[in-house]
Amino acid sequence: MSHLQNIADRFEIEALRGEFSDAAMMRDYDHVASLFTPDGVLRFPDAKVEIIGREEIRAGAERLQNLWEYFVQTTHPGAIRVHDDDTATGRAYVTEFGRMRDGSSHQNHGIYHDRYRRTPEGWKFTERTYEVRYLDTTPLPGTAQNVPGAG
Repeated sequence: MSHLQNIADRFEIEALRGEFSDAAMMRDYDHVASLFTPDGVLRFPDAKVEIIGREEIRAGAERLQNLWEYFVQTTHPGAIRVHDDDTATGRAYVTEFGRMRDGSSHQNHGIYHDRYRRTPEGWKFTERTYEVRYLDTTPLPGTAQNVPGAG
């Protein structure tokens, strides 16, 4: 693989990870699902959630997001390793916080452990697993303003 191709692949994968956070925060469930291969898997082991395939990922993303009064996710770049067989692996570091519709609060720092595949439509997730490293359930004092899909 050429040096320039490696740079382009890493750039495209970083854009994919950014699109995931944006689609989740904007509650664009169709777009969340489109970022995965047809057999892709989204896992949240701490919540005992495993969602397989685009249709289930779309429905699961909507179901999970509808539990939140508001939700903010900030993703920070991490490692990306592009392999010679049109696959890659990586990690992204995440800060999340929000308040659930039941009034409970949730703030965490975690890591997405990712597997990617180059497809004719570009790079897609084949697997995305979220590992919580720090969790705080202290009530958040703020309020949500202009939250898409809230209410």
